[in-house]
Amino acid sequence: MTRLLVGPFNRVEGDLEVSLDIEDDAVASARVTTPLYRGFEQILVGRPMADALAIAPRICGICSVSQSMAAAAALRALYGVAPARNGVVAANLAHAAENMADHLTHFYIFFMPDFARAQYAGRSWHESARRRFKAIEGPAANEVLQARRRLLEIMGILAGKWPHSLAFQPGGTTCAVDLGQKAQLVAIARDFRHFLEAAVFAAPLEAPLGLKTPEELERFCEGRGADGDFAAFCRIARALDLENLGRAANPLMSYGAYRGEAGAFLNAGVFDPVTGALLPLDAHAIREDVSHAYMRDGPEEPALARTEPYVEKPGAYSFAKAPRLQGRPAEVGALARLAVHGHPLVRALLERSRGSNVFVRVVARLIELALVAEAAEGWAKALALNEPFCVVAPHDEDGEGVGLVEAARGSLGHWLGAQKGKIRAYQIIAPTTWNFSPRDASGVAGPVEQALVGAPLEGHGARAASVQHVIRSFDPCMVCTAH
Repeated sequence: MTRLLVGPFNRVEGDLEVSLDIEDDAVASARVTTPLYRGFEQILVGRPMADALAIAPRICGICSVSQSMAAAAALRALYGVAPARNGVVAANLAHAAENMADHLTHFYIFFMPDFARAQYAGRSWHESARRRFKAIEGPAANEVLQARRRLLEIMGILAGKWPHSLAFQPGGTTCAVDLGQKAQLVAIARDFRHFLEAAVFAAPLEAPLGLKTPEELERFCEGRGADGDFAAFCRIARALDLENLGRAANPLMSYGAYRGEAGAFLNAGVFDPVTGALLPLDAHAIREDVSHAYMRDGPEEPALARTEPYVEKPGAYSFAKAPRLQGRPAEVGALARLAVHGHPLVRALLERSRGSNVFVRVVARLIELALVAEAAEGWAKALALNEPFCVVAPHDEDGEGVGLVEAARGSLGHWLGAQKGKIRAYQIIAPTTWNFSPRDASGVAGPVEQALVGAPLEGHGARAASVQHVIRSFDPCMVCTAH
């Protein structure tokens, strides 16, 4: 048995190290380390409750709106206030813009450049991948950055700035829009849809959104959508057998994404990819195990938990805690959201492999991109100009609130306790904390640690493309992970 330390990773948000035990040129076991301690939970304790709206978004510069939304939701639960309808729609639109920008960045800037590597030279698809996706040189990145910049103009209209806006409040959003701004929002959403149809799918969005089976997906990629970047990925994935790389069979969890009068746009729940069972989400069953984290022992329930670093702790190897749902690891992200929501193609791909893998994670991310882009047009049109965007929230001084939202990378939760108008306790469980968690007290590995097992190294050691593909398929944001 040989041990190999991989890291730091490029094109990953934050610091990440992975320790691999190697046997027969494949990964036998893995330990994922989050080496950077942040401290945001301690920073918040003792401050006025509204400070969470200013400080929490600064956890991250790429999912800032998600952190704002979770903090606002926790305060909303504490105050017992119902937000203005316009505020809900505007928040959905702004949150969607950030999440779509993240998905786009992940696919084009973080994930696809790996296939332009020289080690793939000689493959039938390599030259076209190199011309299209190679970092700096390929035209895809510039096209995407222009589309992303245009998409994020939504933030300027609805939030005044991005990242770290104060526009998202418990009672709604603070930026009302006029008729001209509404027209701008509709035009931006339409422009982004056109970009997806031209570059990503090479077909109207109705085509990828109508796919129900793996066979239909294959026909689309070889036929109507053959010239799109989605199809290019699918062909590469087939050649490299990415459906059998990065496999895991954990429950897939979603808190539900984008609020609506009749419930979330994407449902909350837990999907078992092995049995195909869909179960309701019991958020009260979430616990934080710190047996292998650089943290002192304490209550595991998030509302009661503490975050006290203990770097000399025996057996610890990460600053990330190990979130567990009913005692089990859970995988979160676009794949989990679409599986819980019941998307037929995603469900069929999960059934075929009896679990998640590199291929289906990326497919789900791109299908969700199309799904949310279509919804964003509707949200922009639904803004009612003569109605309020925010209501005043009654500021209770004592109590508890939980804010559960879906960031691009998955389920994000904020647990807040207040006493005499000040924050008494604050806990954050980010999506990458779920996916990149260390082992728990029973020795059960987190989702990424499980998914890395079996990855072939093929003599490339620390530069093994297989390890990079598995890690990137989860789109890690390590700066959100440990607080």
